[in-house]
This record gives sequence, structure tokens and C-alpha cells, in this order.
Amino acid sequence: MKFLLVEDNRDLANAIASRMRLDGHVIDHAENLEDAEAFSATGEYDLILLDIMLPDGDGRNFLKAHRTRERDTPVIVLTARSQVSDRIGSLDMGADDYLTKPFDHAELEARCRAVLRRKSGNVKPNFEMGGLVFDPVAGHLSVGVEAVTLRNRELRLLEVFLNAPGQVFSKQKLSDRLFSYDDDVSENAIEVYVGRLRKHLEKSELRITTLRGLGYRLDHYG
Repeated sequence: MKFLLVEDNRDLANAIASRMRLDGHVIDHAENLEDAEAFSATGEYDLILLDIMLPDGDGRNFLKAHRTRERDTPVIVLTARSQVSDRIGSLDMGADDYLTKPFDHAELEARCRAVLRRKSGNVKPNFEMGGLVFDPVAGHLSVGVEAVTLRNRELRLLEVFLNAPGQVFSKQKLSDRLFSYDDDVSENAIEVYVGRLRKHLEKSELRITTLRGLGYRLDHYG
């Protein structure tokens, strides 16, 4: 998954980003509202972690504008404010969850997983499709009775496809999902990851179809 982290405390931001990257997630970090708007306007994210008190304004203004533009990216608000009125206000503006600082990183990870499951409409922790069972949290994949070992970006690529079977993803869109702005990405990187994933799916009913000039699509032949 690709997350946008909006947090001006660098130590906290680095700690959150490090934990998320260990799970294979891609993180873009904005320290202020201006950078958050720039990232949001040019990138596509699965989840936004949003601080409220930022150097150039109130994070809730970003949240309100985000929802006004009818963007449905889930948002978890992170703030030192613990008053009930603050929580209610953020939720009413469109936040999907609210976590008060200081918090345990394991709880943040659990809340991220819960919000993403609700967003996908999958309340169960596992994806099951075409003879494939995938646990995105543990990173476990099995095809039939065979356990399959995937690298982090292969796991996240599979997750992108499973969240939207039948949808066409261009190389650029897949690159945006798998890499951060700071990553140095070669032109054929997506082809390499798609090729690896195809081999792992051979014994399932799922196939990654190449649509010339358009991109890739996950199809189910059952």
C-alpha cells in the first residue's frame, strides 16, 4: 500500500515511516499543508495519516478540502488533542479514524489495517479468489495447497490487483503505487515485478493480462 504521512515532527514521522516500510508499504512524507496538497494533487494514495497542528495551518482544513473534492482516500487523524469535541469534529469532517498522541505503533498499524479493510469492503483479513488465499498483513500467499514466498513489492503489487480485479492499471499508475517520490525507478521495473507475479499465479485461476498501450489487468478464469 502507498501512504501519505502528514506530520511536522520529524522524529515521529521517521518512526512511523520506518515501521510502515518494514511491512512493505510505500511512504511519502509531507511536513506541512503546502507539501501535503502537492503530494495529494499529483499522487494516488491508499491511506492518509494526518496531523492536525501543522506549521502552516490546521490539518482539518486539508481534510475538509480533501472531502469537498470528493476524494475517498481513507484518512486517519493523528493529534495531541484529546477532547471529545475534537474527535467528533474530525470524524464529522470525513476522517475515518482518530488516534491521540502518544500512541503505540502497533495500534496505529492495526487501525490502518481495519480502515483499509472497510474501504475495500473486505471485513475478513484474507483475500480468497481463484484458488488463491492472500493475507496482506502477514504477507502470506498460498495457491491451492502450495505456500508461495513473495518479496515486498510483489506482495504490494498483488494487493493492488486484488483490490480492483478487472481494472486496468497503466505502468505509471502501478509505479506510483509501488514507489515513493524519492525512489529511483528504472523504466522496466514494473515489467519485472509483473513477470515475477505472473509466475506465482500460474497454478491459480488468476491471470495478469497485458493490454497493449494501456497497461495490465487481473482477470479471473474460473
